Amino acid sequence: MRTCLGCRARTEPAHLVRIVAQGDAAVVDPDRRLPGRGAWVHPTQQCAERALRALPRALRHPHLDTSPIARWAQDGLDPSPDRRNERHMDN
Repeated sequence: MRTCLGCRARTEPAHLVRIVAQGDAAVVDPDRRLPGRGAWVHPTQQCAERALRALPRALRHPHLDTSPIARWAQDGLDPSPDRRNERHMDN
């Protein structure tokens, strides 16, 4: 179980998107494999926008640029949770 940073609801990770800090910017981690502390958000515009203020504290990065997440919220919130669960085989 994970807690959405936007609405504070507890839910399964399959229903949430992981956000991490890369350098000084917050980015979506669709494959959930990027290193570092992560924050979890429902893939809805409302939750993403509510999470913007809390991201610097949640990711322990006081000067975090959250504009990539704001753009992601405005641009349709891709990747969807269904796409994240796909597994690709390496040959």
